[in-house]
Amino acid sequence: MNYFNKLILIFSIFLFLSSCNNKKSTFLQSPSFADLELNRGDLLLCGDPNFGEVSFSLSCSYDLRETFNLGLTLIHSFEYAEAEKVFVSILDQDSECLMAYWGTAMSILNHPLSFRQNSESLRRGEELLKVAKKLSPNNEREKDYIDAVSIYFKDWESIDTKTRKLKYEAKMEELYVKYPKDVETAVFYSLAVLATADLNDKTYGKQKKSGKILEKLFETYPNHPGIAHYIIHNYDSPELAYMALNTARKYAVIAPSSAHAQHMPSHIFTRLGLWNESIKSNIDSANSAVCYAESVNPDANWVSEIHALDYLVYAYLQLGDNVKAQSEMNKMQEIKEIFPPDHFASAYALIAVPSRLAIENKNWELATQLELPNTKLDWEKAHWPKAILHFSRALGFSNTGNSFEAEKELKSLIVLRNKLIEAKNTYEIGQVTIQIEAIKGWIEYSKGNSEKAIEYMKLASKLESETSKAAVTPGEIIPADELLADLYLALNKPVKALEMYKLNLEGHPFRFNGLYGAAKAAKKLNDTKLAVYYFDQLVKLSLGTNSSRPEISEAKEFIMINSTVLANNV
Repeated sequence: MNYFNKLILIFSIFLFLSSCNNKKSTFLQSPSFADLELNRGDLLLCGDPNFGEVSFSLSCSYDLRETFNLGLTLIHSFEYAEAEKVFVSILDQDSECLMAYWGTAMSILNHPLSFRQNSESLRRGEELLKVAKKLSPNNEREKDYIDAVSIYFKDWESIDTKTRKLKYEAKMEELYVKYPKDVETAVFYSLAVLATADLNDKTYGKQKKSGKILEKLFETYPNHPGIAHYIIHNYDSPELAYMALNTARKYAVIAPSSAHAQHMPSHIFTRLGLWNESIKSNIDSANSAVCYAESVNPDANWVSEIHALDYLVYAYLQLGDNVKAQSEMNKMQEIKEIFPPDHFASAYALIAVPSRLAIENKNWELATQLELPNTKLDWEKAHWPKAILHFSRALGFSNTGNSFEAEKELKSLIVLRNKLIEAKNTYEIGQVTIQIEAIKGWIEYSKGNSEKAIEYMKLASKLESETSKAAVTPGEIIPADELLADLYLALNKPVKALEMYKLNLEGHPFRFNGLYGAAKAAKKLNDTKLAVYYFDQLVKLSLGTNSSRPEISEAKEFIMINSTVLANNV
């Protein structure tokens, strides 16, 4: 789209949205519809409305198609609040535009990959679709779309989210077979497949199935934001990440107006250890999110900024750049209010970031002092994030020889796991169980019971190897394999330590502490060549930073002493 056409689009959207309030139909002014409190208002964007290209065949007024496509691109980049405004503006113009009800419902549904859905949103969506079903559809495809999205909302009070997702997937598969040439049907079907993937399934069967559909489509539709976006989500794992690298480098360009599109490539960059690319991605995303927040709610921070900062701090830590990591964390600690207020990613990041900073630097005393952030959130419901806090403190106490306090933190972890069991949150139960077993191991280590310590840590490592990383986080607070390797090294078992560090680096390439640990283990084994190899990678990571990490100084000194070995390695 050239600059002139962009100006026309911006102007037309402005006029269209500005006129909406004067054009509400009698149908939409019914009491039941008014109670829904649909999101209306001017479209709030930072810069040109450039979210990629889609084209949906719509039975509504031709004049509404470009606006509908804009709303669709917003959905594909998870910009739900603004997407809802767009679709509601269409309803205000044409109360019988059935697909605008679908678009509004999909916007209300919010994140399709999340198992956390707001009850008020589900109620709104359910009531909206009751209104939609009173209309006579113009064609069968549009009726099918409404029937499909209705599955998400029907009986939401009595049917759990997982079951509804599986039913929705089955319905979308029917549509995928029924409308083989419909691009959006294929895209949303692939997303439905991904949404039901079991994070404990290490074959990645559903991710591969979904990814295959999208990869074929991407060849024909290279500027489609949803295709690029969902490919990244499908391959967001160490084993598959390489398959999405080219796509990751394109998505931000496809949808430059989306904060999420700027961030999402960093999921792949993180999996592959491409820290500088991850940093740029998340700086761009955070800046875009700040711009949006200033327009929507200047007294609060948007969740997209918080999520980006989590990934940003993680990347800085892997470069050994504590100064910049600390600077970003300081920004987070000044945040008092977040919108939306109940978004899980915010709670996770606000606890994860200070925990990472302490543990990555092995500042055990600092770890023992970690507290809940002062940010206004419902922390009573944040069981998994709170578990991270207790895990980090327990690790700190264990490494400072205070097994009594570590055991108190362990009891808190068990209480939180019991709450997750009550909530039937299977994945999070598993994550907290890994933390519990790891802490049992380090408590035993602090008591001098090395064999029991190893036994517990090996179990934690095994459990973690059987599950996948959730999209909410750039990585574990500390990988269990790496933590087991640290234990072996502390117990003067360098052979076992090196074995585990190597295994950890396969799934977490170019992790700062993984490289340092491997170098230390090799050094203990008098394998100078291998030690130089890992130390050299560590030094290269820190190039261009002002890292003051003592590990870097140690690496440089070792390399200088053994410069001949380095030359031979090259």
